[in-house]
Amino acid sequence: MVRIDLIGDSTQTDNAGYGRGFCANFTAQVDCLNMARGGASTKTFREDGLWDKALATKPDYMVIQFGHNDEVSKVPMLRQVALPQYVENLKRFVTEARAAGITPVLVTPLTRRYFGSDGKIHSDLTEYSEAMRGVAKEMKVPLIELQNESIAYLDKVGEATANKLAITKKDNDGKTIFDKTHLDWAGSYVFGRIVAVDLGKAVPQLQKYVLPEAAKLPPEGVKAMKIIAGGPVTIVLVGDSTVAPQGGWGPGFCAVMTKNVTCVDDALNGRSTKSFIDEGAWAKALAKRGDYYLIQFGHNDEKPNPDRHTDPETTYAANIRRYIREARAIGAVPVVLSPLARRTFKDDKPSNDDLKLYANAARRVAAEEDVTFVDLLSLSDALLAKMTQEQADGFDAVGHADAKAENGDKAAPKLDRTHLDPLGQKTFGRIVADNLIRTQVELGPDVVGAPAAAADGLPTQAAPTDGH
Repeated sequence: MVRIDLIGDSTQTDNAGYGRGFCANFTAQVDCLNMARGGASTKTFREDGLWDKALATKPDYMVIQFGHNDEVSKVPMLRQVALPQYVENLKRFVTEARAAGITPVLVTPLTRRYFGSDGKIHSDLTEYSEAMRGVAKEMKVPLIELQNESIAYLDKVGEATANKLAITKKDNDGKTIFDKTHLDWAGSYVFGRIVAVDLGKAVPQLQKYVLPEAAKLPPEGVKAMKIIAGGPVTIVLVGDSTVAPQGGWGPGFCAVMTKNVTCVDDALNGRSTKSFIDEGAWAKALAKRGDYYLIQFGHNDEKPNPDRHTDPETTYAANIRRYIREARAIGAVPVVLSPLARRTFKDDKPSNDDLKLYANAARRVAAEEDVTFVDLLSLSDALLAKMTQEQADGFDAVGHADAKAENGDKAAPKLDRTHLDPLGQKTFGRIVADNLIRTQVELGPDVVGAPAAAADGLPTQAAPTDGH
């Protein structure tokens, strides 16, 4: 078995880069681990601890590509570095990889798809590509010339075909446009194949592991390409009252889906991961044969009632795995969310330590099962932390059926700081939608974009996409 790690930015990741296409083009004797991170540069990959984590995986080879986020722009960012520092950072990666017994391979950055009036690519990464070539030559490192090869390929196929390899994004007016940097499934398999073949040439001992014919898209990729091209899609929401129609974010989420989406909110008040299954609600939701299942529980799993209670690290985690497994069994894509934050403040901040136990378990299971995780607890906490208690109470529902049980009062509580009024549904539904498509990028065209001013201040979690 040979281990190959991908080390780089979003253009190498699985969901917005060529990572999955690269890994698909090797035989089963290759263990391909994608350590790339959206937004990373040679500077932040080390500062964020990602380089040390990669070294700890003890790969035989590291395929290293940076440049998109190192490049200094008109509006400087902390992740950017000038060319001399970029060169030094690359040299340090090479030196430390070799010291760990790892063979480094450098990759000049994938070009952005900037077509000029002449119909040809005009790359903005020429200087950083040349700097990487210099490092490879000086340190005698195998080099994959992706910058030039990607330009040659795109010049040949033209802009219209190039756009079919792209994910989408929203412009400042909320309009859906093509992303000129990142890749959909088809783009991943095109450029992933190029990098895999070139790796076999640059490191001849790896040639025998490269598939003789280009890998074909798996069923999941075929479905994603149909969706990004405008095919119909069904999204099913399952969870408790903080997702359900009466007082959850579900209605706000469904409201920002295009007419192309059938959005089904099957969440039910008072349910936990256990009771939702035991009462047959999960079986009914699966019968809808959705394309995506958004799964959020936790509020009622912590209740002492044995019909609902689960332990975060054992029974709750096991139930989340079951939801994932059974959604996949019908060909659907499961997405796990941590619980929506409650809005009761302590020391001028929302207090949700109890829910964090379930959020941490959900995050761990999602990572282990390799599914998208939307950290709604952290996202909603981040928004509320900017507010006073009085401002946060602007999201409070009135007259929700579960208010007594959720707030723990024998008498009806004066304020329901768990469930959402229409403003809360709109706000948190938008947060879920905008963060969902940062990983499930094929759904980007199916979310109605908001003008930049309207989205300002809403939190986002770590994304696969860079800022270009």
